[in-house]
Formats: sequence, structure tokens, C-alpha cells
Amino acid sequence: MTAPLARLLGDALAAGRAIESTSGERMERLRLMTAADRVADALAARNLAPGEPVHVRIGNRPSDLAALLGTWHAGAVAVPVHVAAAPSTVERLRRRTGSRLCVDGEQVDVVASAPPPERDLLRDAALVIFTSGSTGEPKGVVIGHKAFAAKLAVLDRLLALRADDVVLVPLQLTFIFGLWVSLLALMRGARLVLVPKFSRGAIAHGLADASVLAGVPSMFRTLLGDPAPSAPALRLILTGGEVLSPTLAEAMRHFAGAAIHDLYGLTETGSCDFCLPPADQPDGFGTIGRPTEGVTFRLVQEGAPVADGATGELQIGTPFGMLGYLDDPALTQASFADGYFRTGDLARFTIAGRVQLVGRAKDIVSRGGHKIAPLEIDNLLAEHPDIVAALCAGVPDERLGEVIHAVVVRRAGAQLDDTMLRDWMLTRTERFKVPDAFHFRDALPVGATGKADRRAVASLAASANDNVP
Repeated sequence: MTAPLARLLGDALAAGRAIESTSGERMERLRLMTAADRVADALAARNLAPGEPVHVRIGNRPSDLAALLGTWHAGAVAVPVHVAAAPSTVERLRRRTGSRLCVDGEQVDVVASAPPPERDLLRDAALVIFTSGSTGEPKGVVIGHKAFAAKLAVLDRLLALRADDVVLVPLQLTFIFGLWVSLLALMRGARLVLVPKFSRGAIAHGLADASVLAGVPSMFRTLLGDPAPSAPALRLILTGGEVLSPTLAEAMRHFAGAAIHDLYGLTETGSCDFCLPPADQPDGFGTIGRPTEGVTFRLVQEGAPVADGATGELQIGTPFGMLGYLDDPALTQASFADGYFRTGDLARFTIAGRVQLVGRAKDIVSRGGHKIAPLEIDNLLAEHPDIVAALCAGVPDERLGEVIHAVVVRRAGAQLDDTMLRDWMLTRTERFKVPDAFHFRDALPVGATGKADRRAVASLAASANDNVP
């Protein structure tokens, strides 16, 4: 039986248009379908088991979609891994998933000899997407075929992309936002243009004929620098991943005639749980709007619904959510309360009945749309032989929403500086996880109980300018 996403993508390609990238790569739909068949055959020839996780290297290339389709056709579960990910990151994810096969374009490689363990959770799964967790270790979010296909149908009705659209996607396909926008474009038979690496130049070039642009707010902050590019055909902007401020929303009016859909959601809940549509703007900017089709929610404080005007944790009920966290049933169970997913975000109702985020119950940093656990960076820094201790935190930033600052305690006599430390980290993790500023101190800041105080990092950053690039 063909997996729902494989059937959906295959049907779309049979009637759609070529897929392109701003780097000049282009793949006609029939060529892509042939490539997908080759991937599926190559996986089957290696005795692939149903529901087996397979790493799929992603670089926002048209061939990435052939790799995903082929993986799904073969009955495997795709684990998107960026082509530029540090080798240590790739190996860590390989150990976490137990994957023995890797797909890169049309190439299928054996990267381990032992087969992965059988997991009931992966039986009807399409994807395992790794996101940062509050424990410092990335969490493997398992997304089912049926739920994701159903969510795409909801988004199709909500956003109404057209066959004559040119959809420009600078979002990486390793993240759910980039995936659903790309799949939705293909469903509608639109022309999909992928951006391998975000830059003002690449976007400006793509905007010459793009009618739909998807991006996180930090991308728009960068894009709207002086001079802002023209976009004569742009009719629709899709944004999310971080709060869209009223100031930035006003600046985005530069793209005259482009309607903005501001979207909020999590990988765990299937994305796009709330939407602030054009009809609720501009007075609604600064809120996440109202729930999308099929989604329910509640605001809870200490286990009880909050009173009007009070702040509580935003909890989401949805039929489009994850199947669970990979190999972590305890975390899966703890992430829900009465069937509602606990987002960790604090929110309140506005007078107009919309939902407004007011903070986060957890310490996750939202840097340019990337969700990063400070503890994960703490632990990595602590591996450096010249570092005694490290503590990271998010600091507000006008362009990226938040940036990462790190307080670092060096070993006595160590000559380590910020340039050396950045270079070291770039060999071990993704660039967006490298702190934007380092503050070298004799000790970590502590609170009244004597514990390291992450909140004090932000206070220190506000009063210091050392080691800021």
C-alpha cells in the first residue's frame, strides 16, 4: 500500500511543473519521478525493512524531493539531515536513529552494518524531525503520514495557493515549515523555487517573478534592508517561527499588494496551529491570531484554566500532531496534559479574543526561527579542553528576534579567545547554534540559591560589549 505522502507527492508531480533552485539547478517532474523510483529500488535492494529510518541529506535541491519521495515509496521513514551538518552531528543522529542507510540525491549509501531496532512508533511514520529540547539533547519528533497529509489539506484550504503561483522557499527542508510549504506548492501544481542558502541577493533574484514567499521574520528583517528589493508579482507572504512584531509587519508593507499570513505552530503539533490572516490585520499584529481548522487550545496555570486577562501556558489539542518522541515514551507522556500538548509558551487573550504570546516557560532560544536549547550549547562548550564552565542564554535582538550569549570560564593560563572558540564550535555544530557573543569571566553568574543563573547572562549581556562580532 502506497504511503499517503508518497501518493500525494507522486500525484502532484504527475500534473505539476518543474522544480528549481536559485543556484540554477532544475529538475523536470518526470525526471524527478524517475529519480525517486531509482532511490526506492536502491533502498529495496538493501533489504530495507518497513518503517526503517533512513537519513536523507537535504540542501534545498530539487533532487532532495526525489530522495524524500523515493524513501516514502520504499516504505521507509525519512530523517532529514542538512548536507552542511557537522560530522559529529550526523553521527549523533545516526546513533539516535540507528539508521544504516543514507540517501543523498539519487545516491544511496550504507553507513552502518547493523539494522536499526524495530519500533512500533515508526510503523505509519513519514518523518523524524530533530528539534532542540530543554534537556539539551535534540528530540526526535515522529510525524505520521496520515496526520501530515491531513494537515496539508487544511493548509490548502486556508492559503489557497494556485497553479500559476511561483513559490519561493528559502526555508530549509530539514524543518517542518519548509517541508509543508514546498509540498503544498507541489500539490497545487505551482512552480517551486528552492533557495539553498539564504541571502539578500538570492531572495532579490527570486522575487523578480515570485508570487508567494515563505520565511521567518528574521529573514524579512534582513531582506528589508536598504535598499529593499522589488517584488512586482508578490501576492502572498507566509511567515512564522517567531513573533512578527507590529514594527516589522509595518515594514513589510513595502511589498505592496502582498497579503501576510502570520502562522504559529510547533513541529510536535503538525505546525500552523494558529493563524493571523489579512482580515485580522493590522490591529492583530503582535498576536498569533486564532486556531486553524481542527485545532483546539486552552490556557492553563497550575493545572486549571486561567481567568480572563490572566497568563497561562498555551496547550494545544490537534488531530495533526506527532506520533511521539523517538525512543522516549516518558517524554511523550509528560508533554501532554488531558490530550493537549504542552507548548511551554505563556500566552493570554487580548480584548479582541485573539491569543498573544507573552513569554516562554522554558529557556529555548528562538534565533532567526531556529529553536535552540541553551543547555545543548552549554554542554558542547564544556567539551573544550580550555573551558571550565559555560552558561548560555537568549538575548533580545532586533533582527533575529533573539541571539545567543555565552558566559565562559577558561582554565587558568588558557589563551582561548572568541575567534578560536567560534572556529572550534563550527567543526562540531551548526552555525546557527554558535553563540553570537562570548563573555569571558572568572566564574558563572549565580542566583540566591548558589545555582548558575541563566537569567543573569542576559543582564550581563545588556551591560557588556566584549566579544560581540
